[in-house]
Amino acid sequence: MSQNKKDDVTGVETTGHEWDGIEELNNPLPRWWLWTFYATIAWGVVYTILFPAWPLVNSATAGVLNWSTRGQVAERIAAVDEARAGIEARLVETDLAAIPEDEELHSYAVNAGAAVFRTHCSQCHGSGAQGAKGYPNLLDDAWLWGGARDEIAYTVRHGIRNEDDPDARYSQMPAFGDILADEEIATLVDHVQGMAQGGDPAAGPGGELYQANCAACHGETGTGMREVGAPNLTDAIWLYGGDTETLTETITNARFGVMPAWGLRLDEADVRAVATYVHQLGGGEETAPE
Repeated sequence: MSQNKKDDVTGVETTGHEWDGIEELNNPLPRWWLWTFYATIAWGVVYTILFPAWPLVNSATAGVLNWSTRGQVAERIAAVDEARAGIEARLVETDLAAIPEDEELHSYAVNAGAAVFRTHCSQCHGSGAQGAKGYPNLLDDAWLWGGARDEIAYTVRHGIRNEDDPDARYSQMPAFGDILADEEIATLVDHVQGMAQGGDPAAGPGGELYQANCAACHGETGTGMREVGAPNLTDAIWLYGGDTETLTETITNARFGVMPAWGLRLDEADVRAVATYVHQLGGGEETAPE
């Protein structure tokens, strides 16, 4: 039998708690609240039976419905993949140069390629493909390894100077700090800067140094050689910079930029899509120049 007294005013039993003469009444919970509370308990029990809920060592209980958000996402991805399977097959089978002739296919390739670019390429080349120091601008027509669609696709597929793909584009500039004296490097820097302003590649002491040490890759006229990724030195477009300090660093210690072989991570449709996207940004070539 309860030992708690009843409140003289309301006649409701108290809890026995009192503060400064104020007693706490032991009013029962409203029935609607109590039944709602019981319903939530029942709902929780049913939920843990139907859906993934209880954590185990390496997973969780699957639930009798065998449903999960990951499974739902996987189903939706599979449905999208199935819906675009036909056009992706066309993208893989169609010659890259012929893709613009098919308006639907070209539109798909450009939009899919833009998504691939934003996901995998923008970190280095910039969200607008404008490039950065050491990372080529893909908006202009200055190409190190070629700007035709198949050349871009090859570069994307195999990468540059990486150790993962035996077919990666590869070249290595010598560190001329181990070959030339500081005075000769300074002369060569002045000469290369002059070439970018239209100077004669063979003129003067700098010309002699250039022809003896640089022309084998950059060409006697300084216009570069795509077979080895040697840049054109006459167009004033600099990958690392054309100021005296930067050029001195480049010639003294060389550069060795690396690009991943995206063919090892992307499927062929994605490689061809991003190549198509990059080609149409502004500097793409229809055929490699003679």
